[in-house]
Amino acid sequence: MGCDQVVLIESPSGEGTAAMRIRNADGGEVATCGNAARCVALLLMKENGEDRVSLETAAGLIEAVREDSDWIRIDIGIAKTDWRAIPLKEAADTLHLDLCDGELRDAVAVSMGNPHAIFFVEDVEQVSLAEVGPRLEHAPIFPERANIGVVQVLSENRLRLRVWERGAGLTLACGTGACAAVVAANRRGLLRPESEVVQDGGTLAVRIREDGHVLLSGPAAWSFKGELPSEFIDRKQAI
Repeated sequence: MGCDQVVLIESPSGEGTAAMRIRNADGGEVATCGNAARCVALLLMKENGEDRVSLETAAGLIEAVREDSDWIRIDIGIAKTDWRAIPLKEAADTLHLDLCDGELRDAVAVSMGNPHAIFFVEDVEQVSLAEVGPRLEHAPIFPERANIGVVQVLSENRLRLRVWERGAGLTLACGTGACAAVVAANRRGLLRPESEVVQDGGTLAVRIREDGHVLLSGPAAWSFKGELPSEFIDRKQAI
């Protein structure tokens, strides 16, 4: 068995209910993750009996609300579109980024607390994302690498998305990727600010509020529970 990420829940240092730290499958630490935040929020809600929690991340505070049973909504913050904030190596048009690989071209670059490059295609199933994803992830324009998303617009409020996630590879679902896809499509005038994002692992709902904050909603489910022996984790070496 393996996983895309290992998520650590720690005591908060500020106003959050808890702090969240994320390591991708390659061992690298990343600033935020939308789906991880929803899962952590559900665990905390079940533990403390509350329907609202806040999570401290390296990208800032994430507010989470239980909307219905195990359906969790998080406020991922305001998307960043300036080239410095994504970040890019040099000044560039983030709405029409000069980045291409085969049939993938004319990307939209956006940060949701982590960098994304979004490509619009006619059919996402025809893209060999396992082949082009690693090359684009490590493109010189991205000093911190990037998540690579391919998007097919299904209607004015529905997208199909596949993601090559930096440090993890092909993933069944990416929460910040879903947010980045809706932001990118909205910037291009292709989509309403409230839309569904269909991924291999299920469907997420994304809404861009009038103040620019991006809300991500979806279900979280308990998969299994296990225990690690104390000698397996040496904080001085592993963290």
